[in-house]
Parts: sequence; C-alpha cells; structure tokens
Amino acid sequence: MKVQTKSKKVNKAWLNSHVNDPYVKAAQKDGYRARAAYKLKEIDEQLKLIRPGATVVDLGCAPGAWSQYVRRCLSPNGAAVGALNGRIISLDLLPMEPIEGVQYIQGDFREEPVLAQLQEALGGGKADVVVSDMAPNLSGNGTTDAARIALLVELAVDFSIHHMKPEGALVVKLFHGGAYDDLVALFRQTFKVVKPIKPKSSRDKSSETFLVGMGLK
Repeated sequence: MKVQTKSKKVNKAWLNSHVNDPYVKAAQKDGYRARAAYKLKEIDEQLKLIRPGATVVDLGCAPGAWSQYVRRCLSPNGAAVGALNGRIISLDLLPMEPIEGVQYIQGDFREEPVLAQLQEALGGGKADVVVSDMAPNLSGNGTTDAARIALLVELAVDFSIHHMKPEGALVVKLFHGGAYDDLVALFRQTFKVVKPIKPKSSRDKSSETFLVGMGLK
C-alpha cells in the first residue's frame, strides 16, 4: 500500500507540474501539439538552421510538434496553414494526425520499402536539415537504456550522412550519462561544427539535452 500511495503522490505532483508548466500553456495557446516545439524553436532561433525553401526531414515526428514548428518556419507568413516555401517529410513508427503541407511516412526508415518512400519524397534530392526527437521506450535499466538511446542517435547520424546535403545540419536528442561522451565524439568525427544545447524549455530535472552537428566532414 505504501508503494501505491507514493506512486499516486508522484503522479499527482507530475500532473500538477505539467498543468502549470508555462510551456504547456504556451503550446495550448499557440496551437502546438506538445511543449517540445519550443525546444526546437530555441535551438533554431539560436543557430538559424531552418530557412525558407529548405527541405527538412523530421525523424520520430509523432505527435508532430516539431513538424508544426518547421511548417511555420517555412510559411511566408509564419502561419500554421496556407502557403509553404519548402518541403517537410516526417517519419515515425507511430501514427500522426495530418499537418497541412507535411508529407508523413509511417514506418522504420531502416526498412527498404520505407526508405524507398523517403527517397521518392525527396525527389532525388537531399535534406537541408534533419531533426530527430527520437527516444526509445525506457526499461529502467541504465545500461540497456543508454544503448537504446545511443543506437537512435547513431541511426540519425548515419541517415544524415546518406540523405543530407554536405552543408546541412542535424539536431538530435540525447541524455547525459551512459554513452553521452561517445556520441559527442561521433558528432565531432562526422560534423565540422558541433554544439551541445540545453534549451530553457527542457525541464531542469531532465538529463535530456540536444546535439547539433553542422556541415558534414
């Protein structure tokens, strides 16, 4: 019973914190599907990655907040609907509600049929920017989870090497601890410029952070 009571208290505390979170409130006001939109917004405003006319690939896109942000960046008027100056291709294993102007592919890009869909969507070209908010289902085992997280980051890097323009940029989510240093080393081997960023909208208690790699070596 004590464990159950503690769990209820933790859930109630999290819910209260979530409801009162300024970024949750902002997302509701601005029409974003998740507060995660502001993480990419902060990174982009700092580094100016997403520009009009760009082709952007969003890996691990569901529920779609990052794709929504990109869509507004590529709109001449910053609008959530209407004209679009650029292209957005979003992929995820999970279903995603449609976003106007966003081409969504459901599946695993390691599988040939899914990769073929992506290449068709790219029209023979390559992405200017690849963003990845991919995260694994965590088991609670630190070693196992670190390996799962590392694999997703490695997949995003490999994807960018093959499907991103040489001058492009990759944004990935990762976590401190585990394989963090190894993943930073991988980025430094792959990209000319590497910047670790912890957005203000990323919760203080979270070990979540982001790595940005710019310009393939």
